[in-house]
Amino acid sequence: MNSSDLLDYCMSKPGAEQSVDNQWNANQIKVGDMMFAMVSAVQERPAISLKTSPELAEELRARHPDIVPGEHLNKAHWNTLFLDGDLPDSQFYFLIDSSYQLVVESLPEAVRHDLGV
Repeated sequence: MNSSDLLDYCMSKPGAEQSVDNQWNANQIKVGDMMFAMVSAVQERPAISLKTSPELAEELRARHPDIVPGEHLNKAHWNTLFLDGDLPDSQFYFLIDSSYQLVVESLPEAVRHDLGV
């Protein structure tokens, strides 16, 4: 998996906007001004950080050595997935979809309506 493909997939989501966080040297992808993905290097490895429920976050970390608590983020809700590990591509796409949906569901109804989501 490469970061360019993941960024393209994230940006295909309705209302997605990309910005650069210079402090963390990361590409942040947001919907309604709320981040649902961050692509960066973590421990000098290409990675994407995604939001999950706390229960799923713990379960994923226990099952996959290439999934760790999100660096610089709330570790109860954010996981970092290393792109150069053994995770199948389908796992990345599923977790991006889940992260996006979690964030969209937390947006006020008016914002979701304005974004068309």
